[in-house]
Amino acid sequence: PGEIFGMLGPNGAGKSTTVEILEGIRTMDGGNVRVLGLDPHRETGKLRNGIGIQLQSTSLYPRLNVREQLLMFGRLYQRSRDVEEIIDLVGLRERVSGLAKDLSGGQQQRLSVGLALTNDPELVFLDEPTTGMDPQARRHLWDVIKGMQEQGKTVMMTTHYMEEAEYLCDRVAIVDHGKIIALDRPQRLVSENFAESTITFEPEGEPDLAAMQALPAVTNVIVDNGTVELFSADIPTTIGALLEHAAQNQVRIEDLHVRRATLEDVFLRLTGRRIRD
Repeated sequence: PGEIFGMLGPNGAGKSTTVEILEGIRTMDGGNVRVLGLDPHRETGKLRNGIGIQLQSTSLYPRLNVREQLLMFGRLYQRSRDVEEIIDLVGLRERVSGLAKDLSGGQQQRLSVGLALTNDPELVFLDEPTTGMDPQARRHLWDVIKGMQEQGKTVMMTTHYMEEAEYLCDRVAIVDHGKIIALDRPQRLVSENFAESTITFEPEGEPDLAAMQALPAVTNVIVDNGTVELFSADIPTTIGALLEHAAQNQVRIEDLHVRRATLEDVFLRLTGRRIRD
């Protein structure tokens, strides 16, 4: 209760299928499910009053404005939250009279999240809520989701954006091919899988992978679209040796920087591939 729980994985991993089973939209093939103590398939009516749902794609009524959409959806439930409060929460006050068809993609996503809150739910499901948003719109919706938690809501969300999961989620389940391969707090998943930090740079020409792997304190080397990533247990030592190697071999190095390991690195280590592969 009160946490933001994330299911993290690539497209086709089974995130949306799982969420739709929990929401009572899709019939499960086997096993048992309880949501708020209820069976989503046998007690759908009771469950709907306690949960809010934002789907990957929401069909809005194109000629109703923001306020009208929220009022109409609110009337579908036994209880409804104050519409003006929702409008402020999702940041649509300036577009409150705007028709759905005239809203930007990010504004439509925020409205769909607002619709999920009309019945003042205890538990909110968000299925890839920021897909297709520009970075500014995505950050704004992150604030909205954090606001839900501050109001005591429990949020279960799916995403394939690693930075989103790290920023928002108290716990994440990393899912691949329909199975949970890791489940914990984001920082703990990173710390348990990586004692190293990562040096990234763009070399001039093809990198000498054998030489990179032989650098002191390097535990792994990855090349991704021309960018070399060195996982190192001793950053100063590795950088010194790397620059010396580049000078001796007259190799130009550009855009060199150091970053800590991320959930993207955890996923790569656990599955052998990147989340968007």
